[in-house]
Order: sequence, then structure tokens, then C-alpha cells
Amino acid sequence: MIMRYLPHTDVDVQQMLEQIGVSSIEELFSGVPENCRLKKPLAISDAKSESELLLFLKGLAEKNSKTSDWDSFLGGGAYNHFIPTVIDQLVSRSEFYTAYTPYQPEISQGTLQAIFEYQTMICQLTGMDVANASMYDGASACAEAALLAIRAGKKRHKVLLSQGLPPQYRETVATYCRYLDVDLIDVPLQDGVTSQQELSALLDEQAAAVIVGYPNYFGQIEDLAAIAELTHTAGARLVTAVSEPLSLALFKAPGALGADVVVGEGQSFGIPLSYGGPGIGFFAVRKKDMRVLPGRLVGETVDQDGKRGFVLTLATREQHIRREKATSNICSNQGMCVLMVSIYLALYGKQGLRKLAELNYAKATYAKNQISQLKGFAIPFAGTSFNEFVVTCPEPVARLKKRLEQQGILAGISVGRDYSDLKNGLLICVTEQNSREQIDRLVLALAGGEA
Repeated sequence: MIMRYLPHTDVDVQQMLEQIGVSSIEELFSGVPENCRLKKPLAISDAKSESELLLFLKGLAEKNSKTSDWDSFLGGGAYNHFIPTVIDQLVSRSEFYTAYTPYQPEISQGTLQAIFEYQTMICQLTGMDVANASMYDGASACAEAALLAIRAGKKRHKVLLSQGLPPQYRETVATYCRYLDVDLIDVPLQDGVTSQQELSALLDEQAAAVIVGYPNYFGQIEDLAAIAELTHTAGARLVTAVSEPLSLALFKAPGALGADVVVGEGQSFGIPLSYGGPGIGFFAVRKKDMRVLPGRLVGETVDQDGKRGFVLTLATREQHIRREKATSNICSNQGMCVLMVSIYLALYGKQGLRKLAELNYAKATYAKNQISQLKGFAIPFAGTSFNEFVVTCPEPVARLKKRLEQQGILAGISVGRDYSDLKNGLLICVTEQNSREQIDRLVLALAGGEA
């Protein structure tokens, strides 16, 4: 879809000025001090015609690389999954792409129903009781989960963060809590997962929450049941952050393992990578925390004639102007992304998601086994992983990545930047988009051959 730019004519401008009671553009900006005004034209080139401008923008776009131009094994929180064409087709309908936050439920039934269906499927996927109408992204949802635990924990002010939580999630939690009376404590890892011994030693009566990744940043599956038992014994809440939600179609739901709050990033479900955004944060809780849930919640009801209808519930507009007493300042939701996720989940269904998750797991396992046999390479963590894993390399990762890029391969993400003990560690992700031939080329290139 191309949206054309339609400039205002001089007559349009004059009519607008008259409507607001000023005679000129200069009078409109008379409140801007003289010393703050630009005294010369903007340093921009001459205007182009529409055809010239389109060619110029096309040239700029061609300087970017697409995942389809590479054998990409990048993951770490943004995943290259296949997006069925029907998703773009449906969300391009005007009633969807022009819709805004449904303040007036009586005229927003379609939008509200889409959000309600999304909430339902997120609950089914996570094993939780209630989900909200989405957050901005997985990292901010994780931070909001920490704040929920602090609010619900009364006088508790400590949040324990597993070092296996994605680095960007930990940074976002720290940003949200920077000026609050919250102590953020890192929980060390053991063999790539949260150390239960260290966690047990850190848990006390001041702990409001324990936050772990599931899978964690290294692709490892945490022992949530054991962590939940330790956490609940101390009276704290267990928060799981899921950056790759497709894994939930294969592994046991966090809710069934004792999680109190499940947050994560839904980009894997039908949302393009798009250079890092937008994403969509999902947020699910148990009924006991329903009234301290941030964001918005859509509920189902019946009208005066007994017909099914949908409303915004437990989040009046006044909630969002209560300053520090509010559960969250989020008064909107990622409406278009919600719809894309809903269509994706409904399209694949329970069995389709399971088969897709199994395909991801199988391909990643094949890649891991092949790489582990290469001289100088090793898999440092023995636990179960999903579709990404860490490899330690016999040469500096930066040099290895540059060498593989020359062969059209994006080998993965260097983890040494965030984990000094893994300075030669490479995080490799394999999805259904990677063919066996691509995986074999990766293995050959890692071994020093020409892919």
C-alpha cells in the first residue's frame, strides 16, 4: 500500500489560519522567541517530482539487506519465521488499518472481538487465566511485570533477575526501576541456566519476584517447576519472560509449571522483523492479579437484548491519569500487531503450531550436532534448548562472523559482549526458514571451507 502525500494549497492554508483566528504563518508562530528562529532556509535539496522521489527512495532501500539475501542464523529475541500471505491481505482491509483504541465500545465491536480472541489464545498458549490487550514489546512487558510484583508484594522491594534473561530485558527493567525504591539482584547461572542454589540463597522475605527466561537468552529451557517451588516458598512471584513464544507449542506452558506472570514478545507470530520493530508484548496473569494487571483488558458480555458483545473492562480512562497510583501509563495497545498475531495463531491452530515448533527444534538439533563435531568448536551447555544454542569458537567471533559474511552467511550473535566468560561464544538460531542445505553450508563455512 502506498500512501500519497497531498500538500495543502495556499487557499487551504489561509482557510485554516482564518479558522483559528490568525492572519499569517508568522503570526501563528509569534510566540516563538526571535533568537530561537531559523533565519535562513533549511539546508535541504530542491523538491523532486513524485516519480523522482520514488526512484530516490527505492535506491536508498536497495542499500539495505533482506533476510532472503542471506543464509541468516540470527535470533536473540527477533526471529525469522514464515508469514502467510493471508495475514497481510486481511490486515490491509481499511476497517482494520484505520482502527484506533476502542474508547467507544458500541462502535468498536470488531476491534474489541479481535483483541478478545487474542487474549484467549495467549491464555491458552501460556496456561494462564487472564491476558491483557497487549503491551509495546517483550522487554517493556517484562519491566511492567516487575512493577506488578512490587505493587502486589506490598512492602517487598527486591526483584531477582536471572542472568539468563535476555540482556535487553534486564536493561529495560533497570530503566523502569531506576528511580524507584527497588533493588535489582542478579542471579548467577550454572551450565547455562539459573543456579537454583544461588537463587535459594538470595531469596528472602523482601523478594517480590523472580524473573527468568523461558527459553532463556541462550535458548536453554529452565526448570520452572523447581524455580517456582523455591520462589513460592519465599512468598514471591515467579515471572517468566518468553522471547520466542513458538517454544510454548512444544514445551509445557509456564502456567502449568507454577509461573504467576507470563510475559513475552509475540513477534514470532506473523510480525515481520522490520529492522527491530514494531513488536508486541503479551502479558498474562492468574486471577488473583487481574486487578493489578497493566494496560487494557477486553471482556465479553451481553447487551440488553441478550446478544453477545465486547467491552473494555477493569481499566477506566481515569485509571491512566492517576500518576504513581496507576497500574500503568499504557492507555493504548498494539492493535494492528494484535490482529496479525490473532490471525497467525488461528491459521496454524494447536496442531499446526506444534508441528512448526517440532520442525524448529529438529533443525536446530541437527545444526547443533553437526557443529559439535567440528574441530575446535564446542557446545558449552548440556541442557535442552529450542531453536537456538550457544557455540564456543576456536577463533575470535568477530573475525569468524566477518569471514562467513563474505560467503553470504549471517552466522549468529556474539554473546561475549554481554557475557565475558563466553567471549568466543556465538548464539546460533535455526528456524523453519533455514533449509538443510543452508545448515550444511554454515557447518562447512565454520570448518573453514567455502560454502
